[in-house]
This record gives sequence, structure tokens and C-alpha cells, in this order.
Amino acid sequence: MATITLDDITKRYGDGYEAVKHFNLEVADGEFLILVGPSGCGKSTALRMVAGLEDITEGRLLIDGDVVNDRAPKDRDIAMVFQSYALYPHMTVGENMAFPLKLAKLPQEEIDKRVGETAKILDLEQHLDRKPANLSGGQRQRVAMGRAIVRSPKVFLMDEPLSNLDAKLRVQMRTEVSRIQSRLETTMIYVTHDQTEAMTLGDRVAVMRAGVLQQVDTPKNLYEHPDNLFVAGFIGSPSMNFFSAAVEGDSIKLPFVDVPLDDQHKAALRDGAIRGEVIVGIRPEHFEDAALVGDQSVHGVTFEAPIEVTESMGSEVYAYFSYEGGDVSHEELRDLAVDAGAADLPDNAGRAVARLDAETTVQQGKSSKLWMDSSRMQFFHPEDGRAIRVS
Repeated sequence: MATITLDDITKRYGDGYEAVKHFNLEVADGEFLILVGPSGCGKSTALRMVAGLEDITEGRLLIDGDVVNDRAPKDRDIAMVFQSYALYPHMTVGENMAFPLKLAKLPQEEIDKRVGETAKILDLEQHLDRKPANLSGGQRQRVAMGRAIVRSPKVFLMDEPLSNLDAKLRVQMRTEVSRIQSRLETTMIYVTHDQTEAMTLGDRVAVMRAGVLQQVDTPKNLYEHPDNLFVAGFIGSPSMNFFSAAVEGDSIKLPFVDVPLDDQHKAALRDGAIRGEVIVGIRPEHFEDAALVGDQSVHGVTFEAPIEVTESMGSEVYAYFSYEGGDVSHEELRDLAVDAGAADLPDNAGRAVARLDAETTVQQGKSSKLWMDSSRMQFFHPEDGRAIRVS
């Protein structure tokens, strides 16, 4: 196991483009750290610099306290699993897993022992004599992981290893990856574009945008206390709803309801809002059908909402409702729309989503009473998008 330190790391290409900018991150011994962000944000480049596959333009990379900027990949004691399985088709599963050990000229007895132990961990014992072409996608990915595990490296690096699998198999393999890392207790950095993977796998998650590290924290804290609009919008599915709002006296005016403010909210907004303006974020799961809330309604507010579309997910219902005014236009949110492929879709301005209990009776095309947990509102600076903390 090993600690990894990225000390003010920058990657600049010949044309001047900076893929990673002044990146600072410490990965603890045995930690499972996730790098997540939109396509092109620099997360894979950062991982490849740790692996030694990309040169570091500025800054220092330390493994166990030793600067390794100029060390070749083979001298860093790391193992990397790529998005593509990169298995040798003419070799069996056992031969694929044994290959790096044969290159290291280990005794055959030691090779057989390590391959056998790894195959047991990955539930591949019955497949050792099969060729990759005869395996499922999940089995092939496990073989690729096994080829890394047999080396017993200090650090595992994984670059979107599950992205080629179908949705159901990805869920299964997420569990496998988490189980394996927990059992091996080896330092691991895992790159993914999928925020669901990030939230379910890692001890900590590092969110990147345009080569810049935005926030590093536990999944729970990223969800509950995002540092800015980008992190708030990226983490969570469906995404957080954002509204432009005005602070007037003892209340905040959302497009669809006025919300009374307690003393803590008033103090935070007095210090953080600009001329009484603020961006309010509310997650879909903090709405509910007012008819199902009962006595809890004293902790929130009820409002009438025209329901445009409902989507039944079985265990819950997504209800999309419309409102007038209060739309948010911010660079950080536009980046999220581009990443989601929604930039060229019809404008969703004036529409929000509520995640309701499956017992809801709200109907598409009708107006319904919804309840919002006002204690879960999050506030953001309207100019730079940074979070306004409520103590």
C-alpha cells in the first residue's frame, strides 16, 4: 500500500492547452478515491500522470513520500486497468493473468500460487482454461483486474473500467470492485464519468471541471454540502433544481412560493446574497405530494403546482412541474447541460422535477399540491456560483 500526493500538478501540451491545472490532492494509504467529472475535464489525464503515461509539466508527484516524476511506469509499482480489457485473445484466462509475472521472471510455483489466489478472489477459478472470446463482458473485465491484482502493486489505477458494460452488469461489477478493494486494502484511484459509480464506490470523491479540482469530500458531504453550483448540479440524480430568488424581509421569494426564513438562514443570506438576490437549489427528493406529508408539513411549505409530466419508476414517481420566472443562467450550469448532451434540446426553463412517493395521486396535466422541505434549501452566490453556507 502507498500514499499518493499530487503537489500543484499541471499538464500543459505543446499548443499551450492546460488539461490539468494546479492540481493538489493527497490519497491516503489504502484509500479508495474516485476522480469524477464531465468528459474532457482532465480526470484521465491526471490518472495517466500518476501512472507515468503522461509527462508532468509542473509540480511534483510523490508515492510514499518519494518524488517519482522522472520514474518510468514500471518503476512506480502501480497497476492500471483500462476501459478496454486489452486481453490477449490467443491466451487462456490463466495465461493472461500470469503474463505480467512471467515478464518479471517469477518462479512458476509462485506464479501458479498468485494466479490461483487471485482467481479465487475474482470467482474465476472455473474459467482459467477458457479463452477471452468465450467469456462475458463482466468476466473479461474481472480477468483484466486479475492481471493487475496478481502483481500485488502498491497502487491500483482504474480508468473507467466498467463503461463498456451494460447497465445491469455495471451495477453488479460496482459491487465486485468495492468488495475487492475492501479485501485487498490497496490504495486505489478510480476514474469515472458516472456520478452514481462515484457516490457508491469511493471513500472520498474528487470532482473535476475543466482541469480544475472543484471539491474533494465524502459522498455524503458532496451531496449535502457542495462547494459550488457545478458540484451541486453534478452530484445527484435527477439533478438539483435551481431557482433565482429574492430575499425580502423575513422570507425568500421563490418563483412558486414564499418561504419564511429562520434566524440562521437570514444571517447567512444577509452576508452572502447580492442586493437581496440569491440562487436557491432544491433536490427533487426534498419535494413530496402534500397529501402524503401530514403533520411534517409544519417543517416546510405547501404550494400549488401545474404537473406537466409524470414518470413512474415503480418505487417512486418523478413529477415535472412548471413555474414562471426565476430561471438561472450560469456558466457552471451550462457546462453541465453540455456534458449531459442537453445543450441542444428544447429549453427546460420554467420546469422543475419532484421525486415523489409511489403512493402519490398527482396526475399529468392537472394541478396538485406539493410540499417542499424548506430546511433542505441550499444557497449559491449569483455571480461566482459558490455556496453560501448556513451554520
